Amino acid sequence: MSDTATRGAPKGTRCVALVGPQSSGKTTLVDSMLLAAGAIQKRGRVLDGTTVSDTSAEARARQMSTELTPVRMSYLGDEWVLIDCPGAVDLVQESHQGLLMADAVLVVAEADPHKMLALGSIFRFLDDHKIPHILFINKMDSAQGPVRDILAAAQTQSARPLVLRHIPLIAKDNTITGYVDLVAERAYHYKLDQPSERIDLAKVDNAAVPDARRELLEKLSDFDDALMEKLLEDIVPDKAEVYRQLSKDLAEDLIVPVLIGAADHQHGVTRLLKLLRHEVPAATETAERRGIPAGACVAQIYKTIYAAHVGKLSLLRVWRGTLKDGDTLAGHRFANMQDGAEPKLGKGKVTSVGQGNVVALTKLDGVNTGDILATDGHVKPKVWAVPPTPLYALALFTKDRKDDVKLGDGLRKLCEEDPSLSIHHVAETSEMLLRGQGDIHLQIAMDRLKRKFDLSVESKTPQVPYRETIKKGTTHHARFKRQSGGHGQFADIKVEIKPLPRGSGVKFTDSIVGGVVPKNFIPAVEAGVRDNTVRGPLGFNVVDLSVSLFDGQYHSVDSSDQAFRTAGRMVMTEGLPVCEPVLLEPIFEVAVSVPADFTSKVQRALTQRRAQIMGFDTREGWSGWDMIKVNMPESEMSNLITEIRSISQGIGTYESKFSHYHELIGRDADKVIQARKSQLGAAHG
Repeated sequence: MSDTATRGAPKGTRCVALVGPQSSGKTTLVDSMLLAAGAIQKRGRVLDGTTVSDTSAEARARQMSTELTPVRMSYLGDEWVLIDCPGAVDLVQESHQGLLMADAVLVVAEADPHKMLALGSIFRFLDDHKIPHILFINKMDSAQGPVRDILAAAQTQSARPLVLRHIPLIAKDNTITGYVDLVAERAYHYKLDQPSERIDLAKVDNAAVPDARRELLEKLSDFDDALMEKLLEDIVPDKAEVYRQLSKDLAEDLIVPVLIGAADHQHGVTRLLKLLRHEVPAATETAERRGIPAGACVAQIYKTIYAAHVGKLSLLRVWRGTLKDGDTLAGHRFANMQDGAEPKLGKGKVTSVGQGNVVALTKLDGVNTGDILATDGHVKPKVWAVPPTPLYALALFTKDRKDDVKLGDGLRKLCEEDPSLSIHHVAETSEMLLRGQGDIHLQIAMDRLKRKFDLSVESKTPQVPYRETIKKGTTHHARFKRQSGGHGQFADIKVEIKPLPRGSGVKFTDSIVGGVVPKNFIPAVEAGVRDNTVRGPLGFNVVDLSVSLFDGQYHSVDSSDQAFRTAGRMVMTEGLPVCEPVLLEPIFEVAVSVPADFTSKVQRALTQRRAQIMGFDTREGWSGWDMIKVNMPESEMSNLITEIRSISQGIGTYESKFSHYHELIGRDADKVIQARKSQLGAAHG
């Protein structure tokens, strides 16, 4: 099969998403592909902020992709949309949305066997959704070991067989000078920033070629009996047959083709483009795989953006038919359709968008990211990117209180753009928490608040919602009496205070007989009691006790609801300190998942955070991973994800849920109580 062979029926616009660990070079590879296709005249540099896909201020400031960016190009008559997905683990939701839109995914990895662990979660997501994917081993000019070692390390992370399509040509000084295409049986010599030059394979001194090609064919034969028979009979299969099998197995997510190159020097990029051109499925095939419903025109929202001077901008991919200006889908009439890819994303008008292409639409209200729009309405997708559990939080507050409403609206829009962000108001601490996947994630969100909504916010570590309770009971008498001309104020009550089991809350009862406290005043006593459980002797919300009103007095003229409410407050203020108040701290059940190589280090780190190890086991469905289960104080969890990632090459994670409140005593409790007193003193100072 030659590079100029007939391609068959046109496949329309196809979409390839690029994803890989941070610093793998995928954004540079996007520019290199655009350069090879003639879409740009010069490759940009991440360090200079001149790449095509990293357009936002947040991306350029951090020299990393911070949102998925669609980029358009043409290559040998085919139309393509490349989606550059963020590599940072904090931004996994953004990447997953891009991967689900793709006909195939290009996984980019550094040529270093020690960095292949980061591919595990990527491969797993792709396999779970049966998304065809190709592995491009980048930076081969600075490879940290032979290709066989790199490939072996990558294979431990992939449930699908990795099928090496190229092997490098290595000079006497151990530099890589080119490669051999094992399928085409051709050799190429790298040329700096130019397409590789074909050389005579017969003159290549590389004894590994026959064995490597045989291994490739054997892996393919596992999925084709006819090919297996030919190999057993030592019959050399026709190249066209091999190419057909490769395309079929890729489309069915049975294999992962592997290519090598160096995007920063344009090495291997043209060969990559030709593989994509011949073997990536069409949008119609992807729509069938995704279970997209039939219809004259069907499109799906895969990203929502709030842009300055534009407002809400929805990015869609057209799965079926052609979307024209003025058409109606799901009750929405589309006008002012904009280009859906860089360099004109949302800035260039278009009149029609064909199957497989992307488009940007404004003011698309009432629908959400992931929704599928068709002529007869819109439906939720069968499969979509489920937002991951929040792992990190910051308490946000405005410099000017008049901006609080504006902050709420800005955060709502950010959460619509990025569903892995969430807002949570903690009543006990009166804090507004922004929760996400890590510090980088939340810092990017705050930068966007400033850039998009002109909102400067400050942040701090969230307060821990400590509580307090009592260890023994008491009876207490409180009398409130005041005379200041006219009607006075009078209330007299006696109560019994008792501790209750953990989780009981605050219970109020009365056993008044003979009307010593009229029934109409008893609710006021309860209100006063509950008023003073908001902040107890230690400074925190009081829980797990009962208060029983059993006696009292009243005055027919001077008694009132307010007087009895004040007496209820007094009885708690005076009575609780003699009940041996004790601090309670929230405890969470935490399940930490890391590769087994890091289990012992993570266990030590958890123990240092006062975690109680409940046990550990292998992580179900994850080969080579462990899950450590612990009970951990919430006060020790604020930057837990940062430490886990630092130990585990950035790929460890955890899930947590509230378990119970537990007594905190000793020096740790003293520190918390003293800090609370200082905080309350400053607030009233």
